[in-house]
Amino acid sequence: MTLSQILTPSIEKAVQALFDIAIDKVEFQATRKEFEGDITMVIFPLLKVIKSSPVELGNKIGTYLVENTAEVDSFNVVSGFLNIVISDQYYLNFFNEIKDEAKFGFVTPNPEDKAVMVEYSSPNTNKPLHLGHVRNNLLGYSVAEIIKASGKKVYKTQIINDRGIHICKSMLAWQKFGNGTTPASTGLKGDKLVGNYYVAFDKAYKEEIAQLMSEGKTEDEAKKQAPIIIEAQEMLLKWEAGDAEVIELWKTMNQWVYDGFGVTYKNLGVDFDCYYYESNTYLLGKDVVQIGLEKGIFEKDPDGSVWIDLTEDGLDRKIVLRSDGTAVYMTQDIGTAIQRVKDYPDVGGMVYTVGNEQDYHFKVLFLILKKLGFEWSKNLFHLSYGMVDLPSGKMKSREGTVVDADDLMNEMTETAQKIAEDLGKLEGYSGEEKTKLYNTIGMGALKYYILKVDPKKRILFNPEESVDFAGNTGPFIQYTYARIQSILRKANFDYTAKTEMTELHEKEKELLKQLEVYPEVIQNAAHNHSPALIANYTYDLVREYNSFYQSVFILGEENVTKKIFRVQLSKKVAETIASAFQLLGIHVPERM
Repeated sequence: MTLSQILTPSIEKAVQALFDIAIDKVEFQATRKEFEGDITMVIFPLLKVIKSSPVELGNKIGTYLVENTAEVDSFNVVSGFLNIVISDQYYLNFFNEIKDEAKFGFVTPNPEDKAVMVEYSSPNTNKPLHLGHVRNNLLGYSVAEIIKASGKKVYKTQIINDRGIHICKSMLAWQKFGNGTTPASTGLKGDKLVGNYYVAFDKAYKEEIAQLMSEGKTEDEAKKQAPIIIEAQEMLLKWEAGDAEVIELWKTMNQWVYDGFGVTYKNLGVDFDCYYYESNTYLLGKDVVQIGLEKGIFEKDPDGSVWIDLTEDGLDRKIVLRSDGTAVYMTQDIGTAIQRVKDYPDVGGMVYTVGNEQDYHFKVLFLILKKLGFEWSKNLFHLSYGMVDLPSGKMKSREGTVVDADDLMNEMTETAQKIAEDLGKLEGYSGEEKTKLYNTIGMGALKYYILKVDPKKRILFNPEESVDFAGNTGPFIQYTYARIQSILRKANFDYTAKTEMTELHEKEKELLKQLEVYPEVIQNAAHNHSPALIANYTYDLVREYNSFYQSVFILGEENVTKKIFRVQLSKKVAETIASAFQLLGIHVPERM
C-alpha cells in the first residue's frame, strides 16, 4: 500500500470529524526540496466546500493526523500545501517488508486477465536493421517487459515485410550481379549480403534512367521504362502467380536475411514469442470488407473500390479495397489484428511500435476496428516514436549510407573500451572479462541513451556522450551498481538479520522514499508505455544513493546496527537498479 493510499482514509476521517463533510478525493504531490516533509497534501480543492483560509485548514487537518495517524510525525503548512512528515518507523517497517522480496515492484499476472500483444521491429527482408530499428526494438522490448512487470501476460511479436517490389529488387540484382554468392562464400551476414544487392539494384536503376533521359525521355518516362524496373515488376507477378523458381529464390534469400536478423536481435538482447509474415497476411481483411459493406460501415464507389467515410470523426475517406479487388495496407492491418486475436484468444489489447510518420494510419485503423464492433479495439495503442539522428545527418537506406545496427553496436563497444582504458580501472581483468565488460558498458550506454528520452521526441544520438561515466547515462548507473557490489564483497560479517533500528539518518530516509515509489513507477510506465519513466527513476535512485554514500559511513560505521542496516539498504538499492535495468534490457556488471 502506498503512502497516499494510507493517508487518504485518515484525511477523509479528519475532514469528516472536523467539518462534518464527506470528501471522495485527496490530491497529493511530492514535497518540494526546500520544505520539510515526505508527502504534500494540496489544500486548495477543499476550499470550495469548507469556508476557511488555506493555512488554518491545513493546520487543523495536520494536527488531527499527528494525533490520530501512527505514520504521521509532524507537519507544516506553506500557503495551500500541507507538508506531512512521515515517521521513521513507517519507512523501517516498509524496508523490512521488502528487503528480501526478490521481485519487489513486480505484480504477478492474474490468469483471468487479458493478455497484451506488443508488436515491434517489423523489418523488410531486403536490407539489414538500422539505427531506426534499434530505437524501435529497444522501445518495443522494454515496453513489453514493463507491461509484464505491471501484472499482465504479454506476447512479443513482429510482422515481417517479406513480399513486394522492394524484395524483388534485391532478388533480381542478385540474379544479375551476384554470380551465385552466398553468406557462406562471402563471409557476410545474410541480411547485409541481400542489402548490398538492394543498393546494387538502385545504382543500376539510376544508370538506366540517366541513359533513357539522355535519349530524350522525360524523368517520369525513364523511371517507368527502365528495363530493370520492368523486370522487377515481372518477377513480382511471377511470385504472386506462385512461379516455382521465383518462390525458391525468395525463400532462400529471405532465410539468409532471417539468419542475419537473428544475430542482430541476439546482440541487441531482444526476443519474440511469435512471428507474422506479410506473405501470409496480405490477403487477410478482404472478407472483413465484405462484412463491413453488409453492415453499412464501408461503401462501394462506382468503379468498384471500397471506402470508409470517417469525415464525421474528424478524419477523411479511406480506401480499404482497390477497384481491381486488391487489398491496401489498411486492409491487411485490419485482417492481421483480427487474426492475432483468433490465434491468441486471451489477447485483449495490442501495442504497435511504429514511427510517428504512421500516426494517422493507426488512428484510422483503430477507428475502423471499433466501428466493426471488436471489443478489444478500445485497448489498442500506437507506441509512436520520433526519428533517431546521428550528428552526421539523416539515414538513406537506398543509397547504402544507412547507419547499420551491427556497426553501431560494435562502435558502442569500441567507444566503451577506449573510455574504460583511458580511465585505467581494469587491473586484474582477463581478456575475456574485459571484452564482456566493454560490451555490457557499450550496450548499456546505447540502450539507456535511447530509452531515457520520451518516445515521442526525436533523438540526436551521440555515441561518445552516451558512454560518459558521469551524469544521466547508463555507465554512470552501472558504475554505482558495481560500487555497491564492491561494498557487499567487502562486508565480512552477517548482514542478513533484521535490525532494530529506531531512527533514520536523513539520507537513509530519502533513499527509502525513493525505493518506496518503485512499484508505482512501474505501473505508470506501463500505463504510459514509457521506458523513460523507468530510466529516469533509476537515475534519481542512483543520485540519491551517491548522496547517501558521500554523507554517511557504511562499512566504516562503528555502530553495528547502523552498519548492518546500511549494507542491507545498499544491497536493496543495487537489486532495484538491476531490476529496473532488466526492464530496459540492460545488464549490470559486478565490477567496473
